[in-house]
Amino acid sequence: MRPRFSPLNLRLPEWNLRIKECLSNGHWQEAISCYVGLRRSGEDLTDISVFPSIMKASSKISFKHGESMHACSVKQGYDFFSTSVMNSTLDFYMKWGAPISALSVFRGMRNRDSISWNIVIHGYLDHGLLEDGLWFFLQGRVSGFEPNVSTLVLVAQAYRVLVEFAGGRKFHGYVLKSGFLGVLSVQNSLLGMYADAGIDYAHQMFDEMCERDVISWSMMIGACVQYEEPLLALQIFKDMEVEPDGLTMVSILKAGSNLEDDSTGRCLHGSAISRGHDTDVFVSNSLIDMYSKCSDPISALRVFDEMTLKNVVSWNSILSGLIYNRMHDEAFVLANSLVQAKTETDEVTLVNLLQLYKYISEPFQCKLIHSRVMRHGYELNTMVLNSLIDAYAKCNLIELSWRLFIRTNNRDTVLWATMIGSFAYCGMPDEAVTVFHKMSEVGERKNLVVVLNLLEACTVTAELKCSKWAHGIAIRSSLAAYVSIGTAITDMYSKCGAVEEARKAFDQITQKNIMSWSTMVSAYGMNGQAQDALNLVTAMKQHGFQPNAVIALSVLAACSHGGLIQSGLSFFKEMVEDFWIEPNLEHYACIIDMLSRSGKLEFAMELIKIMPEHIKGQASIWGAVLSACTRYKNVEIGEGAVSQVLELEPYGSSGYLLASSLHASTGSWNDAAKMRRLVKKRGVRIVGGYSLVRVGDRALRFVAGEKSTTQGQGIENCCIVEHLHRCMHIDEAYDGIIE
Repeated sequence: MRPRFSPLNLRLPEWNLRIKECLSNGHWQEAISCYVGLRRSGEDLTDISVFPSIMKASSKISFKHGESMHACSVKQGYDFFSTSVMNSTLDFYMKWGAPISALSVFRGMRNRDSISWNIVIHGYLDHGLLEDGLWFFLQGRVSGFEPNVSTLVLVAQAYRVLVEFAGGRKFHGYVLKSGFLGVLSVQNSLLGMYADAGIDYAHQMFDEMCERDVISWSMMIGACVQYEEPLLALQIFKDMEVEPDGLTMVSILKAGSNLEDDSTGRCLHGSAISRGHDTDVFVSNSLIDMYSKCSDPISALRVFDEMTLKNVVSWNSILSGLIYNRMHDEAFVLANSLVQAKTETDEVTLVNLLQLYKYISEPFQCKLIHSRVMRHGYELNTMVLNSLIDAYAKCNLIELSWRLFIRTNNRDTVLWATMIGSFAYCGMPDEAVTVFHKMSEVGERKNLVVVLNLLEACTVTAELKCSKWAHGIAIRSSLAAYVSIGTAITDMYSKCGAVEEARKAFDQITQKNIMSWSTMVSAYGMNGQAQDALNLVTAMKQHGFQPNAVIALSVLAACSHGGLIQSGLSFFKEMVEDFWIEPNLEHYACIIDMLSRSGKLEFAMELIKIMPEHIKGQASIWGAVLSACTRYKNVEIGEGAVSQVLELEPYGSSGYLLASSLHASTGSWNDAAKMRRLVKKRGVRIVGGYSLVRVGDRALRFVAGEKSTTQGQGIENCCIVEHLHRCMHIDEAYDGIIE
């Protein structure tokens, strides 16, 4: 309770005593009232040293009070005689975020001491005016001021933020000469600066530190994680001479995430538990992220369920982890519980939900998320907007994606890339190219993702001229050297049927990865060059790459279509025994198709008998057999294949058409007609077959039964068709000679 007093008839010493007493007890308003009473009584302070405290008291109340005290000090002439009064005024303006007023006071000071320089430097740096703060620091050095520790810490942080490494090294030399290098907080600030300059600089600074606290160790571990040196981070963690805190555990768990090694992750989890950090919400969030990146979403869920306190980051981490590990059903259940519990969400939560709903193709849920985005005012958030455009496109609502895009005024590179990719995904390559042209017109910078999406759009067109244009864009953008771009160019040319161009693009990739090799093998396979695909696999092994399941599938498909039966079977055996690849449905389907195409239907049936149960009961296996039976008129095996296909895919048109063709090939017209009636009875939709034929620089689609291509060119006027007919007549004549 504040003391009561009567301001009447107080003498000057009593005024001074009363003011000092109020200031020492933190009664700021009472101290100001006493000073005002003193002034009204016609007296002046005899002890000027009290005025800085009065200035501090007024600054605690309001900016207006502080300005009034400043005016009073000027009127009384205190600022002219006392540097401490001026310093208190300078400090007041800096703490209230008025650097211009502070600078005016600073320039008006007749005598500046080290306190004056520290106040102005600290103030500018603390308010983010880093360049001005560093300028004053250099000027202060010329004047010979002595910085305090907090100023030195802020100066080191300023050099770090401004990425002024050269200036930072000079500052390091100044600290060394000034004798401040032994101060641990200054050393840690320098360590942080060097950590942003490079891991080698940080390690050298860390090794030279005679004393290290938990902050030093945590910063060094964080630097290792930043520069993707997780093994070095683990070694430093093992060598720690102090007990790690929660921040240390968060940093080392990030290293575990980068390693993607679940055994290391479990050891780190055990370390966190033994030190009692597992109850820290930030550590638990890092554990969820680590287990998710280590492909162990079950452990991530367990950590999440055991958390007594969850924040929005916890929900975001587990949702992101489940989606990352393709556990969409569990993520959907978790998302529903999140909505029902009305848990706090942020923009990251909404982005995660959009990632989930676009995968399971839930357009209604995407629209609900869109409404929440509007209610929470996230419409201008680039990350949310990109996710919305992408989600609508994945749900085949490209019109809504386009509407969102054209309503956005400030479009960055990411937004343009998303829209180009959306059109490419929805099979609208012309629109994607148009968006790219508009992007170029406004002068937007092209990055890796933009060019990748453009290449994908040209892949959809399967037009060689368009593909070469996109290739030129990649070269002119100085992005063709990237392995992802080179791989996309290879794939684009292969989809155009230009295998030679694809191989040239492949050969120009300086650092090929497994995706590059897989794309080129697939290119040979889809274009019927089976032997080239096998030769490339041999070259790949010589370069230290082992075929994976995708490459194996491409090779088997190539052997199947190329008629290389023995090579295909040998590769299948090598795949299982040497490469330790477990055959899946697609691999077995290729082998069955390979044997069936060559007329070895009995061998195909024997292989089906020894297949795993979950694979032999798939329609693609029996479809390959049925197709071969139709070709070779094998009714005995074909009848069994028909029953299997129609049972497994009762609403697929291909099974009925193959069965009808099988009966027709053997003259069983009643059975063939029966199949056609069954199609109508079950309401099966017949999808017309088509072929892609390259004409000049374009790939034209010829649909069975139509008189024109999808590009509007009449088939009867197409020279390539006439050429194909001539080839067919030659084949028929050749068959006649053989017979």
